[in-house]
Amino acid sequence: MDAFHETYRQLALNIAYYRKKKGLTQLQLAEKAGISRTHLSNIEAPNVPTPFSTTTLFRLAEALGVELSDLFDFKK
Repeated sequence: MDAFHETYRQLALNIAYYRKKKGLTQLQLAEKAGISRTHLSNIEAPNVPTPFSTTTLFRLAEALGVELSDLFDFKK
């Protein structure tokens, strides 16, 4: 198992949480972030850790209108 499996899982859950909180579909968020819906779906899948670039992470945070640190808040 990848050493960062749990981090990717928590990121996946937080991205999905903020997306749903904003009332966005995966397609809508993917378009706003400039990535494919399939890639976003893979990122959000908590049981299948999908590494992704920091650029993608920055774009997702911006598209969600949240601080990058919010995506790393694993205590909620």
